Amino acid sequence: MPPQEQTTAATERPDVAAAIREAIARGDLAPNQRLVEADLSEQYGVSRSGVRAALFELTNEGLVERLQNRGARVRAVTLDEAIEISEVRMVVEGLCAAKAAEHVTDQESAELRALGESMRAAVADGHVLEYSELNKVLHRRIVEISGQDTAAGVLARLRAQNVRHQFRLALVPGRPNVSLREHLAIIEAIRAHDPEAAERAARRHLVSVIEALKAV
Repeated sequence: MPPQEQTTAATERPDVAAAIREAIARGDLAPNQRLVEADLSEQYGVSRSGVRAALFELTNEGLVERLQNRGARVRAVTLDEAIEISEVRMVVEGLCAAKAAEHVTDQESAELRALGESMRAAVADGHVLEYSELNKVLHRRIVEISGQDTAAGVLARLRAQNVRHQFRLALVPGRPNVSLREHLAIIEAIRAHDPEAAERAARRHLVSVIEALKAV
């Protein structure tokens, strides 16, 4: 790659990689969907070298796979991998919940309470997709409140890899009601400034996710 292209790719890569990563996490890019450099270059308004560098970065993260003579595609995560990812999340999110309980401010506590009420209303009204979005917001805010920047990066990659299985769980009849109780328990423990209870609640939630994945 010429020096000028290398400089351009290095400048563009963080934004493009983040945009593609977010598209995978949202489900806009489906498992096994081909990632055509020319299309992505036009979509994001960057050079093909920038897209190529971003895809290389995402391949190293396990979100994209490259096939010989067939280009790149979104990597499909198997059920066994989804369970392993959830097991790792259980440990890391337990830590984040405990740290959030230590650091949460009054304003953040009120925000978490409001989030919990919104989740409760979404489940009561049968708005599964809205609940799923609120679920993601809650998990993200807990990590942000925890101040664990390293964990935030790890969890962002894990959740992006696992998005298809998470969406399937959200559609399982009765699952949102179970999940809601677990999330409200995490919120309550964090707002009570109880790190041990917060970590137990977070781990309990992920154990439930693992059991649900196996059942599905």
